[in-house]
Amino acid sequence: MNTVKDTNLIKIPKVHDERGSLAVIERDVIPFSIKRVYYLYDVPSDSYRGGHAHNEQESVIIALSGSFEVIVDDGTSRKRMLLNKPNQGLYIPTHIWREIDNFSSGAVCLVLASTTYDETEYVRDYNTFCHLKGEM
Repeated sequence: MNTVKDTNLIKIPKVHDERGSLAVIERDVIPFSIKRVYYLYDVPSDSYRGGHAHNEQESVIIALSGSFEVIVDDGTSRKRMLLNKPNQGLYIPTHIWREIDNFSSGAVCLVLASTTYDETEYVRDYNTFCHLKGEM
């Protein structure tokens, strides 16, 4: 059973010279095969996103621009993490509740996902999530 201790920051390799920086995401950087990529932008600073868990999907969340905070929760423990570096991603395994808030102006949140979109594998109610975690 996954816990917040199973979430971790992934360092994304970068190359820097006088022309700027280049970050590279290849197979050995992400702990799963990427099936979907999506991003959030123009999120008002007083809004939050997420508020769900996944039964099958693993994710890596990256702040491509600006900053935001990700709250991860396993039904027992919670952890809040600031993401503000485009060469760093937060790995979130299955069965971890996540919320994203405190978006800075111009923030862009990139998500790499291990599955294609399937609404049936989402858990969108926190009480249901806690109940399911208790049964695992």
